[in-house]
Amino acid sequence: MTTEKAKMKLCLAGEAAVGKTSLVRRFIYDQFDDKYTVTLGAKVVKKTVTVDHPEGEGKIEVDLAIWDIMGEKFLRELLREAYFYGAQGILAVCDVTRSDTMADLKEWRSSIERVAGEVPIIILANKVDLKDETMIDEETLRLFCEGWQCPYVLTSAKTGENVENAFRDMAGTVLKSLLVGAKPG
Repeated sequence: MTTEKAKMKLCLAGEAAVGKTSLVRRFIYDQFDDKYTVTLGAKVVKKTVTVDHPEGEGKIEVDLAIWDIMGEKFLRELLREAYFYGAQGILAVCDVTRSDTMADLKEWRSSIERVAGEVPIIILANKVDLKDETMIDEETLRLFCEGWQCPYVLTSAKTGENVENAFRDMAGTVLKSLLVGAKPG
């Protein structure tokens, strides 16, 4: 049985210090560093994953190009065209210890849709390991995501909780959207 191949561009979105770079580092290298490192501009990393074919016909090997951007608002507008152009899926990250980071995703979504159109989005509610500092409860998150008509995943870049699953789910969601979009009528 041969494995099909695909390529896709995934972008992370979210305010500064929500853990975008830490999530990418955990997914790519299975590492975590407590020191905060500011992302300057945008950084692209690649990883190949194998996911189930959305139509249940074997596996698809997906070459992911994962784009990580600095979370500052001024840069989002400055680099929006280049960063989001060609994006096929968005991992929108909020920090469960800072409730404003979930509300700020609305501006990110607006920037994304102006450039990439409507693409699949999964919200990653990061830093769930900080249980005593949580300000966004799961019910609030669920209602927010219902309004957006998108799923969410509770993640921790520190412990690795659901990080691998989140990226794989995004790859599967994008493949499903591409196959549905490619079908006639």
